[in-house]
Amino acid sequence: MDSQQITEILAKPYSQQLLNGPTPARLAYDGLDGDPRVIPIGFWIEGDKLVMATVPKSAKVAALRRNPKVALTIDTSAFPPKALLLRGTTEVELVQGIPEGYLTAGRKVMTEDQYPGWLEGVKALYSEMVVLTVTLTWAKLLDFETTLPKSVEDLIAAQHER
Repeated sequence: MDSQQITEILAKPYSQQLLNGPTPARLAYDGLDGDPRVIPIGFWIEGDKLVMATVPKSAKVAALRRNPKVALTIDTSAFPPKALLLRGTTEVELVQGIPEGYLTAGRKVMTEDQYPGWLEGVKALYSEMVVLTVTLTWAKLLDFETTLPKSVEDLIAAQHER
């Protein structure tokens, strides 16, 4: 899949709702033991890249340095479900301080009343963070209105052939 196709998928209204909404991404990666992991994680968008920040000594940092390939899902539980499926390669970078995007991602998931206390705690905790920047290599939006999983599309096509 080329970057233009990915950009088009990310620009769709449902994709924008998912990317800018309060739902965390679910990040899938291979742990150091070779077994898969999936974790919820806050994120923000920088151009055509999905970005996250974390504790420098977290298990995912070491694992992503070894194998930077990831898959992510951002979805809803409402009917009909919406799911943005993404794949890419992660760049791992240690930075001083707290990335502004991390603060923006935090603001998406809490109320105005909760944010000041959270911000105070974050500033007291982190002197450095690791930024995980995912360069997307594949994207698919499933909105169950205009797009469906391929297997469901195939089943519908087979039913119409009968």
